[in-house]
Amino acid sequence: MIGFIVAGLIIGALARLFTPGKQKLGLLATLLLGLAGSVIGGTIAGILGTGGIFELNILGFIVAVISSVLLVGTAESLSARKKN
Repeated sequence: MIGFIVAGLIIGALARLFTPGKQKLGLLATLLLGLAGSVIGGTIAGILGTGGIFELNILGFIVAVISSVLLVGTAESLSARKKN
């Protein structure tokens, strides 16, 4: 479980690094979006037969980062919309 949290934090940080612009997300939001991306990446990797949801594999990691980038972008657009 601790490994899943650390992986989520790393994936969330990478997603913020790859997302253009300055994000106004805190550490907890980064962690939660990274965890959500990890679950999505693990699920897709499991569907493709390359590993389970809690298994570390390259395809799951790549899909997790991509999905986290999309989640960070979505979170940023929603927070910007609420301010207006």
